[in-house]
Amino acid sequence: MKKRTKIIILSAMVLLLGVTGYLNVVLNNSITNSGNQNDTTPTLSYFASYRNERESTRDQEMLYYDAIIASSTSSEAAVKAAEEGRLNLVRQMDKELVVEGLIKAKGFADCVVTISDQNVNAVVKAKQLNSSEVASVVSIIQNQLGIGSIENIKIIPIE
Repeated sequence: MKKRTKIIILSAMVLLLGVTGYLNVVLNNSITNSGNQNDTTPTLSYFASYRNERESTRDQEMLYYDAIIASSTSSEAAVKAAEEGRLNLVRQMDKELVVEGLIKAKGFADCVVTISDQNVNAVVKAKQLNSSEVASVVSIIQNQLGIGSIENIKIIPIE
């Protein structure tokens, strides 16, 4: 019975991953095909597509953690690790959302932030960045995330 439950959970997760991938392709094609064909379409598609992909991946991670937590066959250590992983993911999502909001508040039309253990990447919608804009984005990232070294921060403008 334990193996059967694991197989069912794993099968459900694989099915959901397949459905998510299919929907991602369909939605990206509809955004690209139905969008207004001007210079900003690739940029809008990039930001929208990145957010959709990030959300899809995180939904899968949450399902994975939830399956471990809900499984009666999971050890206490596995449940604790899954709960901690889930909490860390939620914290990371919150930090990224706050930093993205603050960068947009500085006048950028759009922004996507990714946080890893030691590095932060910020992709901003801009043709190019002047030194004061870079300093502003770096300041937000350092203040919100406690990143001390500028070498660990990458800011990428995309038009």
